[in-house]
Amino acid sequence: MSDEKQVQNNTAEEVPTENAAQALAPETKTEATATVAPEASVEKTVESEKKEEPKRATKRNFRSKAPARGGSRQRVKPEFDQKIISLRRVVRVMGGGRRFSFSVAMVLGDKQGRVGFGVAKAGDTSQAIQKAVLIAKQNLVKLQLTDDQSLPHEVAAKFNSARITLRPNFGRGLVSGSAVRTILELAGVKNVTSRVLSRSRNQINNARAALAALEPFIVARGTDAQKKPTSSQAQSSAGNTNRRHNQSSDKKS
Repeated sequence: MSDEKQVQNNTAEEVPTENAAQALAPETKTEATATVAPEASVEKTVESEKKEEPKRATKRNFRSKAPARGGSRQRVKPEFDQKIISLRRVVRVMGGGRRFSFSVAMVLGDKQGRVGFGVAKAGDTSQAIQKAVLIAKQNLVKLQLTDDQSLPHEVAAKFNSARITLRPNFGRGLVSGSAVRTILELAGVKNVTSRVLSRSRNQINNARAALAALEPFIVARGTDAQKKPTSSQAQSSAGNTNRRHNQSSDKKS
């Protein structure tokens, strides 16, 4: 009898433990659901925010498509080409000390028979260049060339210690160097051979000697040379030069 009572007591004790486990199980489930629920709600809110966010406009390359400010700008070609043949820093000794300035020698030309040369000084290089350009325009000359942009006959000239000769070479192109080549190029002279007979390396003297050699072919100076000639004037001047060239060749023969 005592054994049966012990078995009954053991079964009675086990039953509550099972019931307690069953009772605790729902609590753990509810806790799990409670822990999972906030995560799910956060994900839903994030998805809803993503849906609600407006789409950002894509960046466009406005520089390539937008027109330039002030309409389409085209670089205007200058009337004269210019080239610096000499740029020096010079010193002037005064009572209070030495004063430095810059000297610029500039050649202007349109490669159609007009060429000018100017030398100027200033305290700054940009100012010296501007002054040299103005002086070169004031000293502009108009040359009378042949149909093939050459010289009618051989010429020679001397300026200080520089001595040069210019002669037509009949189709060989421009054969020259130093500042003489710059003068002839910007004047538009072709098929000419030049030769510097002196040992002078002074670019300014060589340029002035080249202009002195071109003196017989000058037809206009200064403001008259700055005016663009019409087509009829250009044809008449070319015809006159050809006649002179033919007359000089007949005399030589």
